[in-house]
Parts: sequence; structure tokens; C-alpha cells
Amino acid sequence: MASGKVTKNDLVDAIYFKSNCEKYLVQDIVEKLLKEIKKSLENGSTIELRGFGTFEPRLRKGREKAHNPKTGEILSVAPHYVAAFRAGQDLKKALWNLDKSEGSE
Repeated sequence: MASGKVTKNDLVDAIYFKSNCEKYLVQDIVEKLLKEIKKSLENGSTIELRGFGTFEPRLRKGREKAHNPKTGEILSVAPHYVAAFRAGQDLKKALWNLDKSEGSE
């Protein structure tokens, strides 16, 4: 398994090398896909990508006594939505047998 981060540009390059499309077209498609996912989440929709997973907006409860970890300041946080991801069965199965000796970074 390759360690480290995979960036958006890395994904574009990987798709480019495996397709017959021009690189600028692949980059445009990736940008538009991510923009549509973001827009759907902003509208409160759930995005289901069969075999991969589901993105959904989830409501986080507010807290009266939250701490700013940088300053230690006590502040209150209003309820708000966050983007959540649930892995699909195929992705879970694919990750199940990862080499456990590498660990997470």
C-alpha cells in the first residue's frame, strides 16, 4: 500500500493515465464532481455512491462549554451541520485486509 496522502492532483493524474481523455478534461470532471457533491450537501441531500459509500449532512449538537484547544478559552458552539461519510460494503471489504503493520500516520 502506498503511504502518505493522495491529493486531488494525484487523482487527476491517475485517471488521466488510465483513460483516453485530455488531462484538462479529467481535471474539469473531477472539479465538477466535487462541486456537485458539495452543492448537494449544502442543500441537505445525501449522496450515495454504490460500492463506495455515502456522504450526508449530519447535525452536531451545540455545546455550552466548549474549549478552544489553542487558547484554552471557554466558548459556546451552536448546533451545526457537518459532512459525514459512511463507507459502503465494497470499500469496507477492500480495506478489511490491509497490512496492519503499517499502521496509521
